[in-house]
Amino acid sequence: MKTRRAFIQTGAVALCGLAAAPALAKPRKPKDADWTETFDVIVIGSGLGGLECGAMLAREGMGVCVAEQAALPGGCLQSFSRRGHAIDTGMHYIGSMQAGGIMRRYFEYFGILGSLRLRPLDEAFDVVSLPGAGDYAYMHGYEAFEKHLGEWFPHEKAGLGRYCAKLREIGGSIGIGVHRTGRLSDGGTKYLGAPAAGFIGECVADPLLRNVLAGTNPLYGGVRESSTLYHHAMVNHSNIEGACRFTGGTQQIADALAAKIREHGGTMLVRSRVVALHTEGRRITGVELADGRMLRAKTVISAIHPAETFRLIGPTPVIRKAFRERIGSLPDSYGLFSAYLLLKPGRIPYINRNLYYFAGKDVWKTLFDLEAMRPGMVLLSAQAPDGDPAWCDVVTLMTPVATRPWKAWEGSAPGRRPEAYTALKAAMTQATVDFACARLPELRDAIAHTYAATPLTYRHYTGAPHGAAYGLLKDWRSIMASHIPARTKFDNLLLTGQNLTVHGAIGVTLSAAATCSEIVGTEYLAKKIANA
Repeated sequence: MKTRRAFIQTGAVALCGLAAAPALAKPRKPKDADWTETFDVIVIGSGLGGLECGAMLAREGMGVCVAEQAALPGGCLQSFSRRGHAIDTGMHYIGSMQAGGIMRRYFEYFGILGSLRLRPLDEAFDVVSLPGAGDYAYMHGYEAFEKHLGEWFPHEKAGLGRYCAKLREIGGSIGIGVHRTGRLSDGGTKYLGAPAAGFIGECVADPLLRNVLAGTNPLYGGVRESSTLYHHAMVNHSNIEGACRFTGGTQQIADALAAKIREHGGTMLVRSRVVALHTEGRRITGVELADGRMLRAKTVISAIHPAETFRLIGPTPVIRKAFRERIGSLPDSYGLFSAYLLLKPGRIPYINRNLYYFAGKDVWKTLFDLEAMRPGMVLLSAQAPDGDPAWCDVVTLMTPVATRPWKAWEGSAPGRRPEAYTALKAAMTQATVDFACARLPELRDAIAHTYAATPLTYRHYTGAPHGAAYGLLKDWRSIMASHIPARTKFDNLLLTGQNLTVHGAIGVTLSAAATCSEIVGTEYLAKKIANA
């Protein structure tokens, strides 16, 4: 086994995103002279899950190669630059970062916590704003969370207690104490089969409070009919424990993880698109890159969408046609439209919380109405400023949007989109900005420059089919159909990332640990993380 210790930035230049591809890869039979590298593990894709798998396994002494088709690692962690400002692509805040928080502990295990520039959010870290009904804050810490909402809804104190107890139970099922016992999870996943909206309705009867408690559902691609209690509880528990932003952008997470991979002897390949997985029986025998290089590995981990993973594998009796069709037909979550506002200096005091503005009183109706050209909701999130900490310099406005309207333009490239696309993008940008400024009037005169990103932009950065923001839709009514395990029909092919159990930073991190535990052992890895 040969391990490369240099940071490699070679290979064919490929668009970051999924070009129109055949239904199945048609790999040529490799010759002995084709093989250029051999590793213990090859990871396909360098989003958070791929980087975490690479960092875990490299830390545990394995020869790791992470292959990424883009010029930079990171996926949704990537930041892009406009007029001297680093702008985040997808992750805008992260939970469980308090002392003793599980996300903080994972960063300690990776050895990157000290290099991250964190800014804790205010005690009132999220505010749900409903027209004609007022603004309601989510507070850090369960005691403050329950007390604050209890003052607004004194008749629902018992229900709030039940609600908080269940979130603590589910969130605690992946805590450091559980890891110390040699397990990554302690039964919380049973709530994948329970409805989020139904659970909230069982806890409290007040319609307004039901909407307040469901108000952050865009963080997990919330859909009233299908969203699971597990997703709702994991995301909200994590943020109630301790929510932070990253000063200077989230690219620092990707850069820090990539640096750790290299530090432990691993290889980062960028501009290196995987075009085929070669097989022999039930084993992956090689990974072919777009420039013709062939890589060998004992194990391959795919951090890209499962449907795209199996398209890399040519015809084989190991994967039945019915399985390919099922994976290919699984519904994806909705997309996000984002407007990025660069502000004039010293105009808007830094807003150290997230503002959830809804168009109506039903917080589950979030999708942008293209006919009326109006958002269903807008999440306003200011980036932690890299300059003067007292003032906002970048504000992101995010609104959920269906991915279907954008499919007609999937074959186009950034900077070369058709006029119809740019016209729709401009109209949505204006509508989104107007919506936010109607609720925060001082914002309008503070805007210096505006940029926008559609689901196709997300697709460009992350490779997610159709630009789905949260990967595969998780449905409590058919959890067996939508649950994707880490193990596949191939003995040495594993999956990881947001399409497995839970999306979001904490969900992807747990999925990465579960995937790596298939190689190094669950008890060993869980205890190693717990004692980091």
